[in-house]
Amino acid sequence: MKKALSVYNIAYLILLMIGLGLLLTYPKLELHLMLNSWHTGVFDTFFKYYSILAEWPFYIIALLPLLWKKKEMTIFYAISELSAGLVTVILKRIFCMERPATAFENCPDLVLPVVEGVNLHHSNSFPSGHASTFFVFFTCCAIILAYQHVQKTRQSSKSQITFHITLLLLLVLAVLGAYSRIYLSQHFLSDICMGSFIGFTTPFVVFYFCRHKILKLKNV
Repeated sequence: MKKALSVYNIAYLILLMIGLGLLLTYPKLELHLMLNSWHTGVFDTFFKYYSILAEWPFYIIALLPLLWKKKEMTIFYAISELSAGLVTVILKRIFCMERPATAFENCPDLVLPVVEGVNLHHSNSFPSGHASTFFVFFTCCAIILAYQHVQKTRQSSKSQITFHITLLLLLVLAVLGAYSRIYLSQHFLSDICMGSFIGFTTPFVVFYFCRHKILKLKNV
């Protein structure tokens, strides 16, 4: 399992290190403007609606395994999402950090990039709940996919390449979801870095402790 997920894990850690490097290099508001400097009509529409996936569609999609009597997959996602959500809510209440809309109000010389039709929030910015949800969903998918992959006794080099490309695609989808919160000026980079870390690590913790009882997996 660890080896199968190495590409997914390493790629995420590289992206996280890049994010942390940017946070240490640039001031918070300047960095937000840098990451939010290429608005187009197409991107506005895409990120506006893609971000909504974390609000309810993922929960509907997670129920689909029930149709194939794979309730353990839905339970795995549910426990991961509830655990990550609890951690996120607790941290939001502890830090009570302002969102970009509030921060830029205090700096009238800077103009906050906004997307038409998006209702901006003003408080509890850190960490990003949407980023956490995106990473929980796609990391759960990656873990389940990796388990199914390692169960196959014969794997051609072509199937290996396809598998790793699929994992990277899942990571890209998670990153796009997290970045949508910056693009929509709902969160700062620090918020989505922490949110993504929570969403990335929680499924692995849940999988480690529940793989035998809930997922009923053996030899992992």
